Amino acid sequence: MDDIVKQALAKWPNVPHCYGWLGLDARGNWRMRDERAQQLKLPGDKLAHEALIAFIVRNYAADDRGCWYFQNGPQRVYVNLEATPYIVRTDPSCGWLLHTGTAMGGIDKAVLTETGALVLRSGEIVAQLDDRDFAQVLPLLRMNDEPVADETLLEWMESEARSLASTLTLTDHERQIPVHRVAAAQLAGHFGFVSEPSAPA
Repeated sequence: MDDIVKQALAKWPNVPHCYGWLGLDARGNWRMRDERAQQLKLPGDKLAHEALIAFIVRNYAADDRGCWYFQNGPQRVYVNLEATPYIVRTDPSCGWLLHTGTAMGGIDKAVLTETGALVLRSGEIVAQLDDRDFAQVLPLLRMNDEPVADETLLEWMESEARSLASTLTLTDHERQIPVHRVAAAQLAGHFGFVSEPSAPA
């Protein structure tokens, strides 16, 4: 957290939190959601100011409820998550690169939803793969230790009852990470984050 933010927190510790005005979309874009966007449930305007984005990234954190926020001076601006708290892309040098510009590190869990969203976890970091990078990741997926065909993967994603013999894995730095199926609607609960934070009752 920036020093100037820490100083503001110390000076004004009881500023009301802000909900609904900031979003993170499934491609890692920060979005400002004005009253109209909130009322119509629109994603909002994509932020493009590099210094502002860098400030948000440096002061991005989660509370004990699993709600993610940006500490803007003394005020917490809670973030609506279209997907997960982080978005990850493939990168030639570090392998997995978060939307914050930092390397994700080694994968310890991978899940795939029925909608084709691949979600990776590295320690406390949970990140959905940017859908534009799925083609690069597809060769890293293997079914029963063999390259997986598109049709086979679709069948695995959509099937409610798969044979235990059909084991899907993701190759990460020469390690085979088991890929589990989790329903898209259950992702937030499965990983312990809140998609649309609201003020505590």
